[in-house]
Amino acid sequence: MGNTSSMLTQYDIEEVQEHCNNTFSQQEIVSLYQRFCQLDRNSGGFISADEFLSVPEFAVNPLSQRLFRMVDGLNFKEFVAFLSAFSSRATLQHKVEFIFKVYDFDGNGKVAFSDLLDVLRDLTGQFISEQQRELVLTHVLEEAGYKKDSLLVLSDFMKILGNTGLKMEVEVPVD
Repeated sequence: MGNTSSMLTQYDIEEVQEHCNNTFSQQEIVSLYQRFCQLDRNSGGFISADEFLSVPEFAVNPLSQRLFRMVDGLNFKEFVAFLSAFSSRATLQHKVEFIFKVYDFDGNGKVAFSDLLDVLRDLTGQFISEQQRELVLTHVLEEAGYKKDSLLVLSDFMKILGNTGLKMEVEVPVD
């Protein structure tokens, strides 16, 4: 499975399916493998951040720099696990964990006001001022019962996003 020029065996497909908690069907895993092979231009069995840039939707994503650290050097099994948060079969917990990792840029398990502000800055660009961003973010935190100096952990994200009807789904085309 590490060499992208090889074909997936039934065992490989089942192993990947188990690794991603059955968020993708076997057909979807085969389709994802084909896409992985297209992205892995040097056939090294891993996808670099540069190779991910060849996906237009990824290249124009305002959070692409944050996502790069999550995708750089993924093998196929990790690639499917990364994408599994976007499956319609992914649990809310899985989706929130993914979002938390995007915000927790330094990987310390805590999200500070500055981390939230950085993401908001990435998302809004020059459309609103820094002062407006801080005001909006402070208001949102207070509405959720937190303060500007709060350090949010995964359970806080679960509390905040748990009842929002969160949708993060991408359809995997199956031939």
